[in-house]
Amino acid sequence: MAGRFVQVGSAKLASSNEVPVVHDPDRGVVPIADLGFAPDLPTLFGTTTLAKLAVAAERAPDSAFHSPAEVVAPYRNPRKIWGIGLNYLEHAGDLSENVPTEPASFMKGDHTIIGPGDPIPVPSQSRRTTAEAELGLVIGRECYQVEEDEALDHIFGVVPVLDQTAEDILEKNPRFLTRSKNFPGFFSFGPWITSLDAVLAHWGSLDAVEVSTVLNGEVHRSNTIANMAFSPAFLVSFHSKVMPLYPGDIISPGTPGAVHITVGDTAESRIPGVGTLTNPVTTGR
Repeated sequence: MAGRFVQVGSAKLASSNEVPVVHDPDRGVVPIADLGFAPDLPTLFGTTTLAKLAVAAERAPDSAFHSPAEVVAPYRNPRKIWGIGLNYLEHAGDLSENVPTEPASFMKGDHTIIGPGDPIPVPSQSRRTTAEAELGLVIGRECYQVEEDEALDHIFGVVPVLDQTAEDILEKNPRFLTRSKNFPGFFSFGPWITSLDAVLAHWGSLDAVEVSTVLNGEVHRSNTIANMAFSPAFLVSFHSKVMPLYPGDIISPGTPGAVHITVGDTAESRIPGVGTLTNPVTTGR
């Protein structure tokens, strides 16, 4: 684990509850508390440099690493989750909508959070629920009124997201957006948050990152960040001028394409160089 490459998340180890960990693709996972850091990821994002975390993990002996019994949602207590609708030009066209002149923002509660492998429950109120792959932006350093050219400095890393929508409820009235987005299980993220430096090293720029919505192993829609109407840097700056953004806050900046899901399906958010998030679809309440 050289340089500033870092992947973090949470896992269940043998005989343990969920613990925050650093993930090394070759050695497994090591609890961040065992490396001498606060055992809380949002706190870690706001107080620790990537360099210190990477060096600590690199120096840890192989015996400190474990094979996780289960990988879970990276954390469950962000202070806020911002979602952005209609941010890919092609996706807006799919819905016969014009791209908004400003970000079409909405918020989600943390009760919607699930992690890798957890079921997405289709609510009984909905006859058409969709899953949407997205590249989640995880805030590292607190920011308020930050300018666009400094915004990426406040991102700790990125993470695969599956954002769900009760589309038939939304179609009744656009003012039902919050309701349609906030059923339990409607925000999955994981398995790992990859440091922004690592993503930039892999892709060269965020613009080149490719996001795919996948259903039952078949790619439904793919697109790159370059084709967003509003870039990640713009979105961080824009929302920081609405309210402060705190470590662990998540901005989910839109999907290249939503796919209708039904019970028995498997949905994926597939992002090369970042990871693949997979969730089965089950019956909800």
